[in-house]
Amino acid sequence: MDQQGEIGMCWKEEVLELTKELVRHPSINGTIGERDIAYRIYDYFSELSYFREHPDHLRMVKTHRDERERYNVFALVKGGNASFDETVILMGHMDTVGVEDYGKWKRLAFASDELMERWKKAKIPERVQKDLESGDWACGRGSVDMKSGVAANMVLTRYFAEHPEELRGNVLFLSECDEEDNSQGILSALSDFLHLAEEENLSYIAAINADYTSPRYEGDPHRYVYLGTVGKLLPAFFIVGKETHVGQAFEGFDPNLVAAELTRHLDYNPDFCDEMYGELTLPPVSLKQTDLKPRYDVQTPISALVYYNFFVHSMSPKEVLEKLKEVAMEAVDAAWEKYRARYLRYCQRAGDPLRPQEWKPRVFTYEELYNRCITLYGSDFEESMRVFAMNLLNEEELDLRDYCRKMVEECWSWDEEKSPAVILFYASIYIPRIVLNEKESRDRRLIRAVRSAVQKIQPQCEHPIQVRNFFPYISDMSFVQISDDREGISSLEKNMPAWGTKHRMDVDAIQALDVPAVNIGPYGMDAHKQWERVEIPYSMEIVPSLNYQVIKHLVGS
Repeated sequence: MDQQGEIGMCWKEEVLELTKELVRHPSINGTIGERDIAYRIYDYFSELSYFREHPDHLRMVKTHRDERERYNVFALVKGGNASFDETVILMGHMDTVGVEDYGKWKRLAFASDELMERWKKAKIPERVQKDLESGDWACGRGSVDMKSGVAANMVLTRYFAEHPEELRGNVLFLSECDEEDNSQGILSALSDFLHLAEEENLSYIAAINADYTSPRYEGDPHRYVYLGTVGKLLPAFFIVGKETHVGQAFEGFDPNLVAAELTRHLDYNPDFCDEMYGELTLPPVSLKQTDLKPRYDVQTPISALVYYNFFVHSMSPKEVLEKLKEVAMEAVDAAWEKYRARYLRYCQRAGDPLRPQEWKPRVFTYEELYNRCITLYGSDFEESMRVFAMNLLNEEELDLRDYCRKMVEECWSWDEEKSPAVILFYASIYIPRIVLNEKESRDRRLIRAVRSAVQKIQPQCEHPIQVRNFFPYISDMSFVQISDDREGISSLEKNMPAWGTKHRMDVDAIQALDVPAVNIGPYGMDAHKQWERVEIPYSMEIVPSLNYQVIKHLVGS
């Protein structure tokens, strides 16, 4: 066994310096820097003799159907025998979020060492000060999320490029763009993975993602390795009320009342946590709640919108939709009873005659509403919706969530009853869950490789390393395998109005790729925040050592 891989101490300086260099290259999502960092990563590998001898194994591939010029970088290292087909993917994203949160230090957000020196002289949070004084941390935008993970993958790939004789298989490095927005990078890479497998006779047996990890609670001493990942959905409710002048308030129905009831039912409610293997997702939380009046006037709102983050371990998009339709009906009932009871009390106090309202709000899924309109209006409706969807694409700056909402609004405009209603739909991309199963031989092989690596490297780590089943954050590893069945995915497709137009996800390609995935990545604090920082000993010594051991266990000579 090579001493470097066995001990892991020699990874540190190279990974640290490369991390700082990558941080120095701003790669904020949606900016030209996101394109340029791909060139820098490509150049790193192009200087290695392995890739000079095998130039076709290094590729910078422009993302498909992308409004921006962005690239993914692939670097393939084949083992000593060309007949080896088993391949381990090392993956990580190279884009970051913005730097507005850095305030007066914004211009130093990409200068790790200088930023740290400024912080040491400033009044900063005690926890941050303590970390910096230890000398074991590096800071800057992207330091933990996730350029240190990409740097560790680059160094590992470089090592195997210089020692291909250590492999009875192959290592494929991928750095992808656009993880922080709509995952265009990894979705584009799916077809490239499949083409590369055909060209080079590759059989993908595992993917190791290197996204960041962090404490699960205050004072948590553990460092975490994850088998599989949480899934994420964005269920949304388009609520149609009945508008009226505020001087005749009870002649209408305020959609905000239903929105409030939905949030009361769902927000922070542990009843909607999804449990599997003894691990619990976080409960839903509101990400947007608003009426849709464009400006002030004395008319009550016609419609409102609310959507929620919804994590899953075991539930499919179909099951979530069914569960939330029940919630919508409960919220409508509660809002309607409040409305009627308050109207009755008002009439009793004011001495006005009670005029019962007979238009209790209805509840539809988008699929149900769409099919209802097809039944009523046939091909005229379908053609009109198709044209509307395509014309809506001309609004290039339109957010995916708003695109979906406008599609629902247009569909609803065909309904002639015009009575209050709630339409439930999916407003954003689905981040699929990945569940590793000990009963599946390929999954079991990867699980054992990870547990063996942890056992071997644990003595070198001062903190306990814990293996858990679900990476708790959104990441691109979700798109290399999918644990939902066709029925669950079909429900998603039919209830996400942007599917196939504003948003494309090649489910067939994901199912064809079908790679079990784990996350072994850097450890740090405050990702997406001003005080973002990465712990050096674990992230730059232990992480590459763990991943080295996993690779050796799976495809080592």
